[in-house]
Amino acid sequence: MNDDKTTRTTVRNITDLARLAGVSAGTVSRALAGKSLVNAKTRERIEALAREHGFRPNQMASGLRRQKTSVVGVIIPLGHDVRQQISDSFFMTLLGHLADELTHEGYDLMLRRVVPDNDPDWLDRFIGSGMIDGVIVIGQSDQFDRIEDVADGYNPMVVWGNHTEGQRHCVVGTDNRLGGRLAAERLIAAGARRLAFLGDTTAIEFAARFAGAQDAARRLGIGPIMALPTHLSPERASAEIAAHLAAHAGAIDGIFAATDTLAALCLTELRGHGFAVPEAVKLVGFDDLPIARQTVPPLTTVRQDIAAGARALVDLLLRRLAGETTESLVLPPELVVRKTA
Repeated sequence: MNDDKTTRTTVRNITDLARLAGVSAGTVSRALAGKSLVNAKTRERIEALAREHGFRPNQMASGLRRQKTSVVGVIIPLGHDVRQQISDSFFMTLLGHLADELTHEGYDLMLRRVVPDNDPDWLDRFIGSGMIDGVIVIGQSDQFDRIEDVADGYNPMVVWGNHTEGQRHCVVGTDNRLGGRLAAERLIAAGARRLAFLGDTTAIEFAARFAGAQDAARRLGIGPIMALPTHLSPERASAEIAAHLAAHAGAIDGIFAATDTLAALCLTELRGHGFAVPEAVKLVGFDDLPIARQTVPPLTTVRQDIAAGARALVDLLLRRLAGETTESLVLPPELVVRKTA
């Protein structure tokens, strides 16, 4: 007689209900929100399961509002480069600014790094944990669709990343395509004609930077830019950059690195291979991190205003916690000319 009680599935959040229904958490979010994207039969089945297990639409969000934790979750998904570390200079710079802004607003920060392949419910579990009031996602990685699904049923979420026309999640980030154009234009103006892009073009932000550089090259009559796939973890990146230089020695006179970190590693490898910068090879980075001013020679780069981005992320999240529906914010990049190009 106790079998039903002991085997009955507990539904604590959207992820549990999705698993029970055999659909994605995004489908459950859309069904409970009454979205027409879910067919009527599936929606009715999900609603019936929700009633059977006492799970109310928006139960999770309303529970968070009733029991304010004064904690904001910050999560970094690493789907495209699982060896990248939070100690990466870009992450540390943005996290520092976020911590300052959240503390000023009376919030603590809870940080998580996730590898989505090992945890497909990474975002649903975090927002359904009851430990946070809202979430900031740093980077879309290869998780754009997962973030879109969650955005359908969860309002207090803002993402640092690349804005795409028509997307549903609220994003703050730099105009990466324009930044890529600025980088390529600078290399070409400095005399480079055989350009290469250093980075992983499957990552959304990097793909936009590469596309912008290609735009500029086509417009200025330069041949196609060579893509040199490179990871962001330093122990892999240095070896990969060295291999690229060995394979394409003499075929490249201008390099656009997807980040300042990659650019700094590239500068070291160029020096080790006997290439003078900028005489033999021009080099441009992206971010304008503190390291860009410390390299020898100092790095020409495309600046994104990380401090302004952090302020915007927190401001938009607080407004969404108050019930507002906010628009995305795209920040303008700025070319910073130093000595490498």
